[in-house]
Amino acid sequence: MTGVELPLALFLLANLAVALVRAARGPTPADRMLVALLFGSTGVAILALLAFAGGGTALLDVALTLALLAAIGGIAFVRRAWESEAMEGRDD
Repeated sequence: MTGVELPLALFLLANLAVALVRAARGPTPADRMLVALLFGSTGVAILALLAFAGGGTALLDVALTLALLAAIGGIAFVRRAWESEAMEGRDD
């Protein structure tokens, strides 16, 4: 532990606060989904830093679970957007 983990985690947490403001102003669902993916990846980084600083392996398990959920959420959004786009293109 070098002592830089906690300030870096606080910086990432401030980054999430700015992203929350951007999510509220996002004009499209894609913008909001990108902010949700940012929450997932930044949350993983924060949890990994806190696990490294505190020596707890349980936080790493939570970080890996959050990474998996963020990836699944991104895939689900893309599939849904792709299907709705295909439905709009039909001339039935």
